[in-house]
Amino acid sequence: MRIGVPKESYTTERRVALVPTAIAPLKKAGVEVVIESGAGIESGVLDQAYVDAGATVIATRNELFKSADILVQVRGLGANPDGWKADLEAMHEGQLLVATMDALAAPEPLKDAMAKGITAFALDMVPRISRAQAMDVLSSQANLAGYCAVLVGANALPKILPMLMTAAGTITPAKVLVMGAGVAGLQSIATARRLGAVVSGYDVRPAAKEQIESLGARAVELAISTEQSQDAGGYAKAMDAAFYAKQAELLAQVVAESDIVITTAAVPGQRAPVLVTTAMVEQMQPGSVVVDIAAERGGNCELTVPGEVVHHKGVTVLGPLNLASTVPVHASRLFSKNISTFLLNMIKKGELQLDLEDEIIRDTMLTHKGTITSARLIERLGITPQTATAEKES
Repeated sequence: MRIGVPKESYTTERRVALVPTAIAPLKKAGVEVVIESGAGIESGVLDQAYVDAGATVIATRNELFKSADILVQVRGLGANPDGWKADLEAMHEGQLLVATMDALAAPEPLKDAMAKGITAFALDMVPRISRAQAMDVLSSQANLAGYCAVLVGANALPKILPMLMTAAGTITPAKVLVMGAGVAGLQSIATARRLGAVVSGYDVRPAAKEQIESLGARAVELAISTEQSQDAGGYAKAMDAAFYAKQAELLAQVVAESDIVITTAAVPGQRAPVLVTTAMVEQMQPGSVVVDIAAERGGNCELTVPGEVVHHKGVTVLGPLNLASTVPVHASRLFSKNISTFLLNMIKKGELQLDLEDEIIRDTMLTHKGTITSARLIERLGITPQTATAEKES
């Protein structure tokens, strides 16, 4: 069995799916690893490092796609709008594709994958269970995005973050508000605290209060009901328009007092909720900064333009995309650990074993043998449910 690692074709993607340290465990499991030449360069990995680790470097993309039984990517199908069609055209029936796929937000490419007989696994749909923690790419990459967001905001702010006491006077610390206390938000809080800012955190989920305060930040509490604000997987749920209107009204003063506002709230498969309105931005002091991590989902700020910098009445609104990819060395190392652990869960003695009783395999499998198998994707597409033909295959 052969695992192929192509160079990422998404425009701003600098990560690579597997780094050399992942090769030995995969070889021990009885599989061969082949790498497209140059795949790791942006992540600080030269071809020779893969060769030294026991992988084979292949010169052309088409040759790699043709020879691999399993293809692993950082971004595949719906998560790679720039190149998924070309990649799928190069694939062949029966091949496996393992990648982040953004299937709930962009499900249409899965229809083509199904028609071609591709078995597709979405790493961004790994269930939130203890056994799958080492496979959780969303958490590993969001952690880095949260860190980067603070640096981006600090670089754009015309002030420093920590308090300084000097002979020329005392500089008061900057105030940072982090909205959304998931993995990215909590890392933003921790990073801003390490840099010396006075930090506040807000999340619609009541359970987040303790996590925010454990990092030394102040938890912002609003006089608004947050019942049913969290789904079974621990993610925030989309609320109705009346809730967001009341939330904006109560948060306006907290936003106005902040030098940096970092927004991280996302709902899987849906547009990000608007948490910061234009009116709220206009109450901020000139020079203040909004860093909208949710820009890829449309943004939590009403003024956000994904991938661009907006200046509005003295306030800078940043909509950075693919933040984890801006630190590709460490992002690739973490992603590689996630994906190799995922692969080793279904490869035994060099053979692929797709045990559909394993909820990790079942929940991440999107297509198999010309069928869409994911219940969440079936619901999203509004099609007639179809199930796998056997409970266990190899």
